[in-house]
Amino acid sequence: MEETFTIAEISQKTGLSQDTIRYYEKIKLLPSPKRSRNGQREYVQLDLDRVLFVTHLKRTHMLLKKIQEYMKYSFEKNDDQCYNMLDEHKNKIEAQITEMLATLDILNYKLNHFQEIKTGKHMKP
Repeated sequence: MEETFTIAEISQKTGLSQDTIRYYEKIKLLPSPKRSRNGQREYVQLDLDRVLFVTHLKRTHMLLKKIQEYMKYSFEKNDDQCYNMLDEHKNKIEAQITEMLATLDILNYKLNHFQEIKTGKHMKP
């Protein structure tokens, strides 16, 4: 029998609040989980993996609307659309990384400059 998790356990494992998890179900980012005899949500590993994936997409600035669209395609098993959306998002992330690295280079240059001033290496004799 497959291991199940409560909403509290999913919350603890993902860092998302229980309210956020319920909201994600409501807006169809996640499918509704099975329910126990007493009506409590029962999640399986696939549900946990989906929550974590949605969290990664959100953390990398994919809009909820886009994540909803992706999940719709995923539930429909539309692999071509899923691939296209993830490829487009990957390209955006790569562009953001390139921009961040360029900014990091500038910051390091400035920090080195200020460090030289601070240590007196930049002073004229």
